[in-house]
Amino acid sequence: MLFRPATSDDLDTLNALVESAYRGDSARRGWTHEADLLDGQRTDREALAETIADPAQHLLVADDEGTLAGCICVTEKPGALAYVGLVTVDPARQGGGLGRDLLDAGEAAARAAGATRAEMTVIRQRAELIAWYERRGYALTGERRPFPHGDARFGLPKTDALEFVVLEKPL
Repeated sequence: MLFRPATSDDLDTLNALVESAYRGDSARRGWTHEADLLDGQRTDREALAETIADPAQHLLVADDEGTLAGCICVTEKPGALAYVGLVTVDPARQGGGLGRDLLDAGEAAARAAGATRAEMTVIRQRAELIAWYERRGYALTGERRPFPHGDARFGLPKTDALEFVVLEKPL
């Protein structure tokens, strides 16, 4: 498995991968997903293109001999902080250690960019995913952030109760 920066050539495949892992029936093949909480899109081609073009964001893909199997995005923030997001594993490959490897690669990219702390947000209702991140050294900070209800770019919530919890880890 090669972990490399995403390029514009990856956009269509990458968008399809993210959507398959987060939304709809395809996501239900994996051990964790948002399909029961949200409909609509997780991201789109334009947002991914903006991420790839932004020098403060490092979108890494897991490339298995030309097949994209996962991705992670690390965004440089002020104060030696890196925001970790868009952690995605092909649902058919979940449970095999690729998520852990992606997280390790993302954290290495964050450290290389000068970060000493990593932060992420997870939908509060995703208890199994929060527990998985806690087993990887992330801790709940007690902070909660609002979900962008009403903005279809982030999906169509099936409940008004969605909100994010913040997790942090020293690097």
